[in-house]
Amino acid sequence: MGRRRRKNPTPDFDGILLVDKPKEWTSHDVVNLVRNRYRFNKVGHCGTLDPLATGLIVVVIGKATKLASKLTSDDKTYITEMTLGRETASHDEEGETTREASFDHVTEEQIQQCAKDFTGDQMQIPPMVSALKKDGKKLYELARQGIEVEREARPVTFHSLDIDKIDLPKVHFTLHCSKGSYVRVLCHDMGRKLETAAYMSNLRRTQSGQFLLDNAVEVAHLKTIEREDAEKFIIPIDQVEIAED
Repeated sequence: MGRRRRKNPTPDFDGILLVDKPKEWTSHDVVNLVRNRYRFNKVGHCGTLDPLATGLIVVVIGKATKLASKLTSDDKTYITEMTLGRETASHDEEGETTREASFDHVTEEQIQQCAKDFTGDQMQIPPMVSALKKDGKKLYELARQGIEVEREARPVTFHSLDIDKIDLPKVHFTLHCSKGSYVRVLCHDMGRKLETAAYMSNLRRTQSGQFLLDNAVEVAHLKTIEREDAEKFIIPIDQVEIAED
């Protein structure tokens, strides 16, 4: 029998698809689902979201892929859960515990003041579990080999950091921040500021620039619908606001 020919991708429907990424999925998993299920030719995304995080992924399709670099630079908003009392190697719940500390002395007033202290322009040292490169190698690849290298602090801006709920050891807050901000590092640094230890225990992205999670479609739903129905969720390019250079 001859080899079956692979079906060619159908013509792209240019635009933006907002997807609610579930936990343990990578941003690339979302792109692959959209590309392979609906046979789009060009598919990308605007801003990586860690597998442990959930929430908004801005997927660009067709000619919209040319807008990815501009849309990636947009500010982001996250709903975050920080847990006091422990630090981990990766600053999240899956990392190996590196330090434990009492948080009995921490008050709600101190937490509120800490949030105010971190609001505004900051210098932040990227974590080893990041895709940034050092001498041509991604930091997370070095981390997997047990190698830690010096990283330069980078400027970030926390436009707002609002404490939503305090139920120690859990602290819930909403963060509006600039591109390149690492929320896991913020949690770690806040723990140190409070003279205890802390790690990021949950993260959900709710906004990326002009795009809102409320308008996103869940991955589970995308798995059940065909391309014709999926196209109804795609935002045409002419409805997307693009900042001038």
